[in-house]
Amino acid sequence: MTRSTQYGGEMSYNSVRRGGAPSHRMAPRRRAGRGWRIALSATALMVLVSTGFGWYQLRTLTVGLTTSDALGDGPRSEDGATNILLIGLDSRKDQQGNDLPQAILDQLHAGDGEEGGYNTNTLIVLHVPDDGSKITALSIPRDDYVPVKGIPGNDHVKIKEAYGLEKFYTEQGLTAKGVIDRQTLETKGREAGRAETLQTVRDFLGVPIDRFAEVNLAGFYDLAEALGGVDVCLNHSVDDDYSGAKFPAGPQTLNASQSLAFVRQRHGLDNGDLDRTHRQQAFLVSAMHKLQSAGTFINPGKLQGLLDVAEKDVVISSGWDIGSYAQQLGKVAGSTTEFQTLPVVRYDSIDGQDVNIVDIPAIRAQVRAAFGMPEPSSTRSATPSTSTVDVVNAGDTAGLATDVSKALVADGFAAGQVGNATSRDGTDSSVSYGSGADAEADARAASALLGDLSLARDPTLPPGRIRIVLGRTFTPPSGLNASAKSFVMQSVPSTRAASPGSATPITTTAAATAIPDQGRPVEGGTVPCVD
Repeated sequence: MTRSTQYGGEMSYNSVRRGGAPSHRMAPRRRAGRGWRIALSATALMVLVSTGFGWYQLRTLTVGLTTSDALGDGPRSEDGATNILLIGLDSRKDQQGNDLPQAILDQLHAGDGEEGGYNTNTLIVLHVPDDGSKITALSIPRDDYVPVKGIPGNDHVKIKEAYGLEKFYTEQGLTAKGVIDRQTLETKGREAGRAETLQTVRDFLGVPIDRFAEVNLAGFYDLAEALGGVDVCLNHSVDDDYSGAKFPAGPQTLNASQSLAFVRQRHGLDNGDLDRTHRQQAFLVSAMHKLQSAGTFINPGKLQGLLDVAEKDVVISSGWDIGSYAQQLGKVAGSTTEFQTLPVVRYDSIDGQDVNIVDIPAIRAQVRAAFGMPEPSSTRSATPSTSTVDVVNAGDTAGLATDVSKALVADGFAAGQVGNATSRDGTDSSVSYGSGADAEADARAASALLGDLSLARDPTLPPGRIRIVLGRTFTPPSGLNASAKSFVMQSVPSTRAASPGSATPITTTAAATAIPDQGRPVEGGTVPCVD
């Protein structure tokens, strides 16, 4: 069994301790004071990548920016469009791994350099088309529970954790090989974290990533000083002692301190982190509008301030031809940017940590629609499957294995055994298969139908046999036969005994009725009203 290391985002370089295990300090979900810092850090990136003239002015800046090779040989867009991943990193370190100045941390109420970690609390994918149509920005909720590859001991994590976990294990491996230089460990660890985040986002959304930009916590501080204040609009008045957000309904101009409270608030919001995401999006739109209308990009003095932030706090993918990119942005200079938040099926709790359960096939379909991409062609043969599929339930939803088996049979698979999982199966969703090319092809098809479950050959299975384990977080994808969909929201709070090898009982809790609301898209160009 593989289980996510849920450490509440408190892991850093200094977490490498005797025994080789991460140091964990549990933090409550949606902790105040992190997302707002990263949201404002992301503002700098949004301004830089969404303003063609600004990028034109920045052509000569490339030599001064920190660049990364983390994209590697990953797939690229083939239609002339550009997909850019914006990474807002919750780190109290600079690019060399040194603590940020205490004066900055004090201004941010961010504790010291030992707090926080390397969570990517903001992940936004920008789709810049090549045909002059509008730019689309997709926000990925930070607690989405998604599959990962290559992180020891984990096959699913909160998407925000992929960076920090991979960084930690990379540094741990280098330390075991005798590498002791702190800057080397920091640099190589961050590169590994970036690569893991890029791969995880690509696999999750099913789209290529062509470029990326990353900003750290200091970027927020430097940019916040330059912004001064922004225009916002609230649908309802708010009075929150935790964040200091005390604002009337309607449009208003907030100073820097009030702006922080605006994007920081999570208490008293119906949809918690999702509503805060909408606040972040609205702030980004307003900040971009202000910087553009204030003539920042034709004022050398104002522009230099942004250049200084970029050189000090921003990392971009290597090989990014900013001059050519400026020309591409020029085609959409008159269009707006539309922000969308990816949907969540339900909130759940895994081993004491709150996560968002997501429908990966449905999200991929939404992303393709938003980006104007064609549906992928089916690689599965139209002939009936020759493999027999066993389905076992390792979760808490009674009857789910039976319904999924029926759905697979309706899709052309041969029915096998149905029942509850054994200790050998573990508690995570997976697809395993016996020998034979047909079994492997059928297993891949079944995995795709069920949301790209982890796939592995099992030599103990007979030829032509497939075994599917439905884990405790499994949600029937929207594209699966309707008979399996009736159980999506029927799970109820329950606790079951720990599986063999587990140190503590495994507790899962699913919301039976409340479906999180990702809200309406936030349009750029004007100041949007949000909750």
